[in-house]
Amino acid sequence: MTDRTAASADAAGATAPARTVLLRGGEVHSPADPFATAMVVERGHVAWVGSEGAADAFARGVDEVVDLDGALVTPAFTDAHVHTTSAGLALTGLDLTGARSLPDALELVRAHAAARPGDRVLLGHGWDAARWPERRAPRRAELDAATGGRPLYLSRIDVHSAVVTTALLELVPGVRPEGDEPLIRDDHHAVRRAALAAVTPAQRAEAQRAALDRAASLGIGSVHECGGPDISSEEDFAALLELAAERPGPRVFGYWADRDLDRAKALGAVGAAGDLFVDGALGSHTACLHAPYTDAPHTGTGYLSAPEVAEHVAACTRAGLQAGFHAIGDAALTAVVEGVRAAAEEVGLARIRAARHRVEHAEMMTPATIAAFADLGLTASVQPAFDAAWGGEDGMYADRLGADRARTLNPYAAMLKAGIPLAFGSDAPVTPLDPWGTVRAAAFHRTPEHRISVRAAFAAHTRGGWRAVGRDDAGTLVPGAPADYAVWQTRELVVQAPDDRVARWSTDPRSGTPGLPDLSPGADLPVCLATVVGGREAFVRPQG
Repeated sequence: MTDRTAASADAAGATAPARTVLLRGGEVHSPADPFATAMVVERGHVAWVGSEGAADAFARGVDEVVDLDGALVTPAFTDAHVHTTSAGLALTGLDLTGARSLPDALELVRAHAAARPGDRVLLGHGWDAARWPERRAPRRAELDAATGGRPLYLSRIDVHSAVVTTALLELVPGVRPEGDEPLIRDDHHAVRRAALAAVTPAQRAEAQRAALDRAASLGIGSVHECGGPDISSEEDFAALLELAAERPGPRVFGYWADRDLDRAKALGAVGAAGDLFVDGALGSHTACLHAPYTDAPHTGTGYLSAPEVAEHVAACTRAGLQAGFHAIGDAALTAVVEGVRAAAEEVGLARIRAARHRVEHAEMMTPATIAAFADLGLTASVQPAFDAAWGGEDGMYADRLGADRARTLNPYAAMLKAGIPLAFGSDAPVTPLDPWGTVRAAAFHRTPEHRISVRAAFAAHTRGGWRAVGRDDAGTLVPGAPADYAVWQTRELVVQAPDDRVARWSTDPRSGTPGLPDLSPGADLPVCLATVVGGREAFVRPQG
């Protein structure tokens, strides 16, 4: 881990007040003591976990005693893939994820334009024509009418394509698409840069605060920001890191998806990784496949070749930076593993494994790529909510790939069995910040053989995110770990497993396994009462 990474990881703890706090009278999820009911926090770190009786010895020597009143305390979640400003703009602006039809979406655009008369460019996100009866994206003329001829950028839910108005195209020299198909590749990147450039510093700060505050209210203690020159801007990235450093809230680990390593270092990035595109997305028909799409006569788009992957991984390894790539399709993942293998031949397999390079999404894994990930020590930064949104026999995956190929996607059980480190995230705003929903999506995967236990999924969404940035001492409540934790209102704790041959849950205390909330489909998810990062309160739910 680089020195800069260490400084970023400890920032919240370094500024924490030198107070000692005893939490007692609840359930503390800790591998140090599966029956713990109390915890002591001192100087931003966990100092002790144990039983209620033993807590009496600490009560007089602490600055504050918190009565948990039966609440559950867990490590705070880490969201390992976030686009913070875009997620915040979806919270503060036009969010089309709830649109149920094309007319519904156009009406939302019309209302948003009327409510924001002063915006230079209107921004929106989240349309998904695959869910609409019309099965098509909005046409430019329809958007021109809905906005009164103003510049508008609307990203598809996967953010790999967009529809825009004529007025926005006029602001982007060289982009003159024929027809009304959504913009992809270079044209999309050009209009996105133009649209985001119109966001004022005040709008950007508002969006970033909104996203970080939402994360904290959901028990998220840290996020991995996946920025880059084709995604946001250097100003956006730097402003986010500065904002996160100066206010209580989630830690931000920044990844800058650029092959210019000096620039990534200068920006304070943890790695030249994140969304460094090897391909696009399945929904936009730009994920790179070995065989053509079922509903399109092509195999998608490849952005980086195996030799280019190898060059970047070798350079990052020598520089002490994490490398990483966005790769979804099976052909893209093949290019990644071939490239990393070539880099290992150049700089040594041990150095490659020690660097913990990462791959974002990793959806169309095959037995060969699973074995290669395990051998090369690659971390898979994955989003279980994708399966919840688009999996199943009648989902978008089946539309794009056919049912047989769709059933192979996101094989978390096989990946864990092979020893691949998993780090869970949301890719917000692609899917919402929703950590317990993410754990549920992995435990109740639409393809049963890919399901993993709630315990394993929880670990991937807490400790897994810390390990993905090179920290093995965090993401769990044990003495010495950073005091990043969340307090939850929930019901009986259980131990859930994905295999129908064993009991789905067990509360037998003889197992010595810390319980977690019941995440069965339809069950209420836990409610976050408080989130603490480095010993400092990042969120406290108002009472009443």
